[in-house]
Order: sequence, then structure tokens, then C-alpha cells
Amino acid sequence: MAERIRVEVCYALPQRVFLRTVEVDAGATIEQAVRRSGLLEEFPDFDLASHAAGIYAKKKPLDTVLKEHDRIELYRPLLADPKETRRRRAAGKSKTAR
Repeated sequence: MAERIRVEVCYALPQRVFLRTVEVDAGATIEQAVRRSGLLEEFPDFDLASHAAGIYAKKKPLDTVLKEHDRIELYRPLLADPKETRRRRAAGKSKTAR
């Protein structure tokens, strides 16, 4: 019998969070765990290839082999560049501080 491990799959939207613990064979990849989690059935428009994935906030490719208790996170595309947003905010503060 193949060894099994437990991992979590997490995907957050503004109004809803998908968080599921799944059991996969040792040696399974991020992509295999996401498919097993049911996320693709629950979100039919979700395109796995166009979303970044990571384990505990560190980006990883879909073929990354998982370890026991890994937390797979699927990231939505950013609406704005965080660095540019900070620059604009800082520029606005410096004008009002004078």
C-alpha cells in the first residue's frame, strides 16, 4: 500500500474562501493535489495554468512534490502593482505635508 500524506489546498476570493484538506499519495505534486481537492469542480472558470501557486507563501511550480502538512495556496492576479501603489500614496503624503 502506498504511503499517503495530508495537505491543504487554499484559494481565497473577496467573498469566499476554499480550504480543503486532502489525502494524496506520497510523491504527489501541487497540480495533483489541487485536482483531487475538488477546487476545479467548485470553480469551473478557474484556470490552473494561469494562476500562481505556492506553499506557505513561497511561489512554486505545479510539478513541485509535496510533503506532509504542506499548505498549497493559489494566488489571484494582482489588480495593481503594490510598489506603484505605495509610490503614489507616498507622493500624495509628501505634497500634503508641506
